[in-house]
Amino acid sequence: MRIFFVGLFCCLFFQSNAQDKYTLSGILKDASNGEELIGATILVTELKSGTVSNVYGFYSLSLPAGTYHFKFDFIGYESVTKEINLTQNVKLNVELAIQAQAIQEVQVVADKPNKNVESLEMSTIQMKMESIKELPAFMGEVDVIKTIQLLPGVQSLGEASTGFYVRGGAVDQNLVLLDEAPVYNASHLLGFFSVFNSDAIKDLQLYKGGIPAEYGGRLSSVLDIRMKDGNTKKFGASGGIGILSSRLTIESPINKGKGAFILSGRRTYADVFLKLSKDEDLKNNKLYFYDFNAKGNYQINENNRIYLSGYFGRDVFKFDSFARFNWGNITTTARWNHLFSPKLFSNITAIYSNFNYSLGADQEVSTFTWNSNIEDIGLKADLSYFPNPTNTIKFGINSIYHRFTPGSITVEQQDSADFDFNLPKIGALEHALYISNDQK
Repeated sequence: MRIFFVGLFCCLFFQSNAQDKYTLSGILKDASNGEELIGATILVTELKSGTVSNVYGFYSLSLPAGTYHFKFDFIGYESVTKEINLTQNVKLNVELAIQAQAIQEVQVVADKPNKNVESLEMSTIQMKMESIKELPAFMGEVDVIKTIQLLPGVQSLGEASTGFYVRGGAVDQNLVLLDEAPVYNASHLLGFFSVFNSDAIKDLQLYKGGIPAEYGGRLSSVLDIRMKDGNTKKFGASGGIGILSSRLTIESPINKGKGAFILSGRRTYADVFLKLSKDEDLKNNKLYFYDFNAKGNYQINENNRIYLSGYFGRDVFKFDSFARFNWGNITTTARWNHLFSPKLFSNITAIYSNFNYSLGADQEVSTFTWNSNIEDIGLKADLSYFPNPTNTIKFGINSIYHRFTPGSITVEQQDSADFDFNLPKIGALEHALYISNDQK
């Protein structure tokens, strides 16, 4: 706890020594659907410096009193420039419109020689779903994990696998997050597809090195995936019919402009066609997966916003009476964004994650079933303090409870007593405090 209070003291110290400065803060959004823009830039023209928006679209700049020109920019969007006389704290939310223009030529420009030592995020790759969807897709199914496997420093586990190695690390040394909740098995259909529906994903970041303190660290990498928040402007629906699966996504505002929700589902239908077979053995087989993404958000007032998101997915396989097995993930995240001041932004998150699998066999005289699962329940608080344009102080606390069920075995027999055997369940608590300073 000492580190936490030191961080809080530093924030109060910075605030007490910056009374002659004023703060411009707000949220950057997409003008077409109200989605927050992650990593948008805010440039102070007179100072040739600025900042970027965080994963919730929030930005904060503290400057001496005066008149400045602020340029708000994001790749693929029209820039917006505002002239502001900063004589008091100002809250300014800006919406950027998508830019459409004809490109005459393409220029390839290298980074500045000292870019590698000036960057705050080393070995970090951020990708937008618009770019991912332009890449060739296996059987028409866009897959974020398959795209990750094409990046430098990342190696595929195999052609028919969503597992990936980062610079020699093992597959289980990668932390995969969906809206901050861990996903322990990110594969569908024995690894041919990942559990992430591209229609429900907004942004992803892959940290191959220099992992920020708030993630807690992993031996190989962190893959941070964020779901769409939903369209706050108007109702919309989209979908597609593929060779293996079909999908449907619905977005709608809640109290127009105040909030929104998104529902996105996907399912394969190989099992439907198996029932049409004349072969009786094939009719009894099952082979399918489904997943469902849901997310809602609502702005209570200008300083408070809440989010609730969830993922539910499962794979089911059955080969007549010979064998059956299935696995699935459930993740739920509840978040509360609160603005204590124009300089201090907080995000409090409650997390639930469950991965479970089952295997067994159904014979004429007996039935065998094995169940196993991993369950996480966590609570975390992340705070960001913006004392000036060149410093961002992040600090927080998190706690998580892990519950492991290695195996629960049940045997049902017709001619004798049933048999149950349970391996010992294991529980573990994990706590962490962190503080970091990003300085340009």
